[in-house]
Amino acid sequence: MMKLKVFVILSLIFGNVFLASSQTSLPEIDIENGPNPVGFKHYATFDSSRTYSKFYDFSTRKTARPIPISIWYPAESIDGSEALDILDYMRILTQEEEWEHLPDDQILNWFYYSNTPENQKHLEEITSAFPNAPFRKGKFPLIIYASSFQASSIENFALFEYLASHGFVVISSPSRGTKTRWFTGNFPMEIETQVRDVEFLMNEANKIANADLDKIALMGFSFGGLANIIVQNRNDRVKAVVSLDGTERYQYQLLEKSPFFNPDKVDVPYIHFAQKDFPDQVLKEDEIDPELNSIFQLYDSLTRSEAYQLKMNNLSHSYFSTLGVLFENRDLRQDKSDLEIMESYQLVSKYVLNFLRSTLEKDTTATEFLSANPVENGILENLISFKTKKAEERAFTFQDFNDLASEQKYDGLFTLYESVVKDHPDFEIPEGSLNQMALQLVFNPETSQKGINLFLFGTKLFPNSANLYDSLGEGYYYMGEKEKAIESFKKSLKLYPENQNAIQRLKELEN
Repeated sequence: MMKLKVFVILSLIFGNVFLASSQTSLPEIDIENGPNPVGFKHYATFDSSRTYSKFYDFSTRKTARPIPISIWYPAESIDGSEALDILDYMRILTQEEEWEHLPDDQILNWFYYSNTPENQKHLEEITSAFPNAPFRKGKFPLIIYASSFQASSIENFALFEYLASHGFVVISSPSRGTKTRWFTGNFPMEIETQVRDVEFLMNEANKIANADLDKIALMGFSFGGLANIIVQNRNDRVKAVVSLDGTERYQYQLLEKSPFFNPDKVDVPYIHFAQKDFPDQVLKEDEIDPELNSIFQLYDSLTRSEAYQLKMNNLSHSYFSTLGVLFENRDLRQDKSDLEIMESYQLVSKYVLNFLRSTLEKDTTATEFLSANPVENGILENLISFKTKKAEERAFTFQDFNDLASEQKYDGLFTLYESVVKDHPDFEIPEGSLNQMALQLVFNPETSQKGINLFLFGTKLFPNSANLYDSLGEGYYYMGEKEKAIESFKKSLKLYPENQNAIQRLKELEN
């Protein structure tokens, strides 16, 4: 029987010669879980705004786009419950691959991994997750995960369990093509599809009562890294981004094809874990551009983000996921030993946890760990190549002020202004820009009062501005508030007696 083999995007980047089977077991990965029991839920819902066809139905019938969802979370006590085994997770994989009725004994024959005795034993191993356990009371930061190229929502289940045990909620869905389970060759379109899937998860998280929606981070592996950059660019709710050997490092040109991409909008903390350098043999035999060992155009272009770059010198691409560490055959030309791979996967998990604690929870100990050289954290010098850079100082602009004002619905503007000036002493509001913005608001029936609020703030900031009082009068005139309009136009005339617009408006209003 021919196996269905899904290759990582642009497989020439990652190599595909496998010569030895894996031996690692789940207990040997041995990530140090936190104090919380881990709950797990899986269900399917639909995005009715998009259509989809099941590839293996061989039918033209279309449905609403199905979105399978997996959630890991801190749970209450789980007395008497049985934890999932890896086979339970692999059954979810078969559902997401749209082979729901595939017998268990065919899973390894059918998908991805070798059907070896070692891999068969993995299926029996017990995980840390308990199905449908009750949520622990409280609010927990939310991590939204974008899966790798056409991969399952459960591909990194050990990392998800680890984060949940340390007090995070993780929500994930599979990576699927725009029209069917499989991607087309139109990668910009497929990136946008995954972006919309991630944004769907962000909205779906509103149903999770214990998720702290003010503390949201994105995490993605491989192709999912591309989608997450676009999601962050167009969603201010995202506070941090974790990239597990994200393809944004290797295929920057795909980001540039998105109309939503702007490196200047990457203004949240960002951490990228990269695979080890390709050995010369792999570069030659797989015809890989040697520059892929060194270039990282996105990282180099970041100016507004506190960014971290960690090259994991013992990890090839596949081993940034739990399934890869457990099941993937080893490429003897470049892969390290199982022990070295497991050690590095543990380090990735530890750095992810500290990054999330630092950025979402403002944990000072985590920040110190994250900012230190790995050697200072007791990590052997050759395991990680580490870079970091701070966000460049940038002048605070009126656009920035207006964004903040909009968030608070143009209320309490003078208090906002005072707090901004305290942090940015050189900040000055251009009177003309304020006037234009307030007019835009006031002439929109849905935002007229917000425009008035901005004008009133402006006249307090510029009490001698005849133009602002004149515009305020126009606002009141438009809203039908005759007395307030007359008062404003009179104040404008007092400051500038030659104001012909105010003279004309007063004639109209007072007759």
